[in-house]
Amino acid sequence: MIIQTIHSTPTFHGFSTFHSPLSFSSSSFLANRFLSLVPHPSRKPILKLNSTSNDDQDYYLLDAEESIGDGFSFSGGKYSDEPSPSDEWFKQGKMVKAYSGSGSDEKAKDPIFGLAMGADSQASSDFFRWFCVEAGSADNPSVILIHGFPSQAYSYRKVLPILSKDYHAIAFDWLGFGFSDKPQPKYGFDYTLDEYVSSLESLIDELAVTKVSLVVQGYFAPVVVKYANSNQEKIKNLILLNPPLTAQHAKLPPTLSIFSNFLLGEIFSQDPLRASDKALTSCGPYQMKEEDAMVYRRPYLTSGSSGFALNALSRTMKKDLKRYVEDMQRILKDESWKVKTTIFWGQRDRWFSYNGVENFCKDSNHTLIEVPKAGHHVQEDCGEEIGQLIYKTIRRRDYK
Repeated sequence: MIIQTIHSTPTFHGFSTFHSPLSFSSSSFLANRFLSLVPHPSRKPILKLNSTSNDDQDYYLLDAEESIGDGFSFSGGKYSDEPSPSDEWFKQGKMVKAYSGSGSDEKAKDPIFGLAMGADSQASSDFFRWFCVEAGSADNPSVILIHGFPSQAYSYRKVLPILSKDYHAIAFDWLGFGFSDKPQPKYGFDYTLDEYVSSLESLIDELAVTKVSLVVQGYFAPVVVKYANSNQEKIKNLILLNPPLTAQHAKLPPTLSIFSNFLLGEIFSQDPLRASDKALTSCGPYQMKEEDAMVYRRPYLTSGSSGFALNALSRTMKKDLKRYVEDMQRILKDESWKVKTTIFWGQRDRWFSYNGVENFCKDSNHTLIEVPKAGHHVQEDCGEEIGQLIYKTIRRRDYK
């Protein structure tokens, strides 16, 4: 085992208070306001928040039109009519179709009111749409960047341009996150870890025809390792960023486990501040710029489907993460594992203890690279530095 310590400087930014057309507390905008059904001339069922304003922006739309948003929406979730960082990020990507859902023709309904959900919550009639951002020539070797839970492809925005010099770098949003499809649970995709393994295989088959290098962060690492174990001939390199390596890591922290709770989970998973801001900033030194926070919040502002997906996956993680972590430990230590594997570890991770990480890497003979100033989401804390480390790690192994 090789241990390297990388001294890098984290990115610290002032975080400003979230403002939207609706004012709500960060603890829960649903729990602290009185909701009542009211008639509406457009026939669409809506909820009116108990507010002093009579403005249309105080209507909480259910089953809204696609142009507005779907599921639960705040006038499409826009802060204003001006171009947003989220819009600019979306323009950089494209939709890739992969993995066929197992849904029926029945329209998905929200679990709280039983109302028909909008288009984004419905199972695809053929294949699900995955939002992907590419950088670099498609003629170069492919590196696929896989975000953690809960996050988005946007977390690799500083890594993509660094890899693009000599690689075809691709970052994507998992189903249920970012701009990818978010089918309502029980209507074509149930957000099980086994489904994520199968859907990942389908997506990679669409994205790359030759061997690829995979980079994955956090709680989705066991899913990727399980996929890679059955497809070792397709994988050149595997880089794990703060993966759950020990038994202690197999339990969700309170910040995430709250989303799996009965009733309270349904409420908090619809809260943009809890689902994005708090989930990203409570696990390390990272503090978001407001422009970045707007990108992460956008899915939860435009549709209730993001919250329902978060709730469903949190319950799955609570149930099956331990088994998947144990499987990953076994796979990475097995003599049949032939994929070149490197583990990057942000040592200021507030969710995963460093205890046992060094011993695991030593026992499994995998390279460990320590990043002292980074937390759980290492690509957010030290984006450029992690980009350079990924580049050097893959480049070095390409020439061995």
